[in-house]
Amino acid sequence: MQIQFAQLVSHFTALAAGATIGLGFGFVQEMAARRHERLQKTGKLNSGWALIPGSMRRTGYLLMALAGVQLICPLLFNDGCQWWVSGGVIAGYGWALWRKLRQSMAAARVR
Repeated sequence: MQIQFAQLVSHFTALAAGATIGLGFGFVQEMAARRHERLQKTGKLNSGWALIPGSMRRTGYLLMALAGVQLICPLLFNDGCQWWVSGGVIAGYGWALWRKLRQSMAAARVR
């Protein structure tokens, strides 16, 4: 029974770590989208290519966060737990995207 409980805690921790990374990345992406909209409204955005350096940096931060979790928490990445972390990242970022979609749909209904 102790082994099953330990495995359950390990899987939950892996899922929580992945969800934290996904939510964090979703938050950073949302802030970048708001900045993009603000630049568009003020007319300071000359072209879409101006956003490329920032997006590469954000992607690099995501990869560093994933690598950091793998190096700092090696217990999360044994016996298939890496899939729980990956699932958490997908769930966290998916939730952030879903929330943004709902906000966009609500704004479209108001207009």
